[in-house]
Amino acid sequence: MRRFITFIILLCAVCFSASAQFTQNNDITGGPPGKNVQSGVNPESDVAADTTSGFSVKQMVRGLLGKEPLKTSYALASNAILPGVMQVYNKDYWKLPIIYGGIGTGIYFGVTNRNKYLDTGEKKYSTIAALSFAGAGAVYWGTLLDGVVSLHTDEHPDPAKAAIYSALLPGLGQAYNGDWWHIPIWYGGLMVCAYTYHFNDMQYKRFRYIYNMASDSGSGYTGHISASQAKVYRDLYRRYRDYSIVSAIVVYALNIIDANVFAHMSDFNVNDDLSFNVKPAVIEPLDGRYFASNSPLSYGFQMNLTF
Repeated sequence: MRRFITFIILLCAVCFSASAQFTQNNDITGGPPGKNVQSGVNPESDVAADTTSGFSVKQMVRGLLGKEPLKTSYALASNAILPGVMQVYNKDYWKLPIIYGGIGTGIYFGVTNRNKYLDTGEKKYSTIAALSFAGAGAVYWGTLLDGVVSLHTDEHPDPAKAAIYSALLPGLGQAYNGDWWHIPIWYGGLMVCAYTYHFNDMQYKRFRYIYNMASDSGSGYTGHISASQAKVYRDLYRRYRDYSIVSAIVVYALNIIDANVFAHMSDFNVNDDLSFNVKPAVIEPLDGRYFASNSPLSYGFQMNLTF
C-alpha cells in the first residue's frame, strides 16, 4: 500500500511539473501548443500546406488554358468528357483526325450492321457490329491513355499517373514504377478469377438446365439428380460465380492501389538501422511561444524510433 501511495505522489509531481510546458509569456495564455497560433503555414517551415480541395471544374479549365499546372486527374477527366482535348493541350494536333475518324468509323459501322442484323437476323452482322463498337471503344481508350502519357509532370514516378495507368491497363502502372515483379501477381490473380468465373458459370448453366428439365413433367427427364437437388447446386454455383466477379473487382482495385502506393514510396529511404530507445529526460525551461522562462524543470521520458 505504501508503494502504491508513493507511486501516485510521484506521478502527480511529474504531471504538475509537466504542466509548465504550456505556460507562456508575452500575453499568450496557457493551453496546448497551437491553441492561439494563427492558422496557416509556418513561415519557418519549408513544407507547403496542401490546401487543394476536391474536383474543381474551374481549376481544370484554368489548367487546360495554361494559367496553372494541370493535374493528371484533370487531364484524364477532360479527355474523357471531350476526347482530343489533351491532344490539343499537348499540341499533338495530327492525332485528332485519327481519334475522331476511328471513333466515328467504329460507331457508324456498328450502328449500320446492328440494323442489318435486326432486319435479316444473320449472325455475321451482329459479329461485325460488336467488333465495330469494340474498335471505337479501343480508340477512345487509347485517347485517354495517350493524353495521360503525353502530359509532362515534374514528379517521377507520378502517383496519379501510376494509378491511372493501372486503371486503364492492369500492370501498366507497375511497369511505370519499375516494379516488374508485381505484374505476374496481379495478372495471376485476374486469371484465377476468370477461371473460377468460367467454371462456376458452366456448372450453374448445367444445373439450371437439369432443374428446368426435372421440373417439367413432360420433358421425359430420367436423370438421377432431382429437381430439388439441382436447385441447390444451381444456386450454389451462381453464388460462387458472383463471388468470382467480386474477387476480380477487388484484385483490379488492389492493382490500382498498389501502383499508387509504390509510386509514393519510390523515394522512401529505407534504413537498415531499426532501433527503439527509451530513456529518462529532463525538459529545461525555454524562452519561446510554448515554454515559460520561469517554469520549473519537467521530467519525463524520451523515445527515439529509427527505421
